[in-house]
Amino acid sequence: MDFVMKQALGGATKDMGKMLGGEEEKDPDAQKKEEERQEALRQQEEERKAKHARMEAEREKVRQTIRDKYGLKKKEEKEAEEKAAMEQACEGSLTRPKKAIPAGCGDDDDDEESILDTVLKFLPGPLQDMFKK
Repeated sequence: MDFVMKQALGGATKDMGKMLGGEEEKDPDAQKKEEERQEALRQQEEERKAKHARMEAEREKVRQTIRDKYGLKKKEEKEAEEKAAMEQACEGSLTRPKKAIPAGCGDDDDDEESILDTVLKFLPGPLQDMFKK
């Protein structure tokens, strides 16, 4: 009977005590092994980062040779030049540059009076007199 139970459960009989709330087996070297494992993981991560940095440097070198060959500029350089050009245009101004306003679209009072005069010209005579008063 004991043989049949061991065959049915396999190696789980050793863990049955743990599952039922028994004490776990304590490995005296468990802490040391865990520290070694953590150190190995840190070392692998450092190696991975170094490899990545090395590959990125190689890629940047290739990119730069292509830029030099075709006379291209880096994205950061283009943005810096555009920003400098905008700053030079606005150098003495405290506000942002104004957009060009087409003639006749301004807020001048003289223009409003001339528009009113133009409208009054097209009205019949009695209505013109009413609006002029």
